[in-house]
Amino acid sequence: MFSLIAAFLIALSVHAGPAAAQTSAPAPTQVPTQAPTQASVAAPANGGVITLNDGYVMGVGDVVEIAVLGREEFKPRVQIQVDGTVQLPYLHSVMASNLTVIQLRERVAKLLRDGGYYVDPVVSVTVVSYASRYVTVLGEFAVPGLVPVDRAYRVSEILARAGGPRPTASDELVLRRATGEEVILPIELLSRGGPADDPLVQPGDKLYIGAAPNFYIYGQVNAPGAYRTERGMTLRMALARGGGLTERGSTGRLSLFRNGKQIKVGLDSVLQGGDTVVVGERFF
Repeated sequence: MFSLIAAFLIALSVHAGPAAAQTSAPAPTQVPTQAPTQASVAAPANGGVITLNDGYVMGVGDVVEIAVLGREEFKPRVQIQVDGTVQLPYLHSVMASNLTVIQLRERVAKLLRDGGYYVDPVVSVTVVSYASRYVTVLGEFAVPGLVPVDRAYRVSEILARAGGPRPTASDELVLRRATGEEVILPIELLSRGGPADDPLVQPGDKLYIGAAPNFYIYGQVNAPGAYRTERGMTLRMALARGGGLTERGSTGRLSLFRNGKQIKVGLDSVLQGGDTVVVGERFF
């Protein structure tokens, strides 16, 4: 009888062992959630089409400072690399090119929050140096060169930033778009015309002002020489610019040469660049 009870207990312990082992095993360790990839960040609401009207659009070469409020350990000043990314603490490579300041701020805040680095980070983004978006100004500007565009600028504003036109400048400005389109703009209308007379520029545009054409005046005038041809300048105005007639000069003895040919004109005829005016002597 005793042997039967012992055998029963031994069999019971053999069958219960595996079940006890399963219930006592520790739960598997959870793998921490990884930081979201760049693809998980929301795209611009307007379908990715960003203009300077939305704010400055950052690009390769720009230097930005990205900071988390109250966190001195996260305040890098970095340059956007040729692949369009910036290198940030914790996050490593973050795409920044073709984003506005607000969009990059929201992207960094989302990555830090979703990655568990900060609970509710307050992120600020400041463009320290503008290098990727500019227009080129050439010719008779006071200060020709590259003008950064950190927002939507009109032609008159770029003209002002480049120091205005030189005294020898033409009265027309040529705006050449990055697409190849050319627009001729009278400089006078930039200040007193409407929006159509003073269009917005875009990064990659070129602005050119040529030298003003001259007219030449000789003979019986007090100050013969070469002078700038103003828009709408008449022969009467040209005589005044030349200092007026001498005592021997006569308005009846005027000759005007254009493209190598003498043409008949009156005092109210409009001059063209390259014209030559000769004032002859009176007979008595």
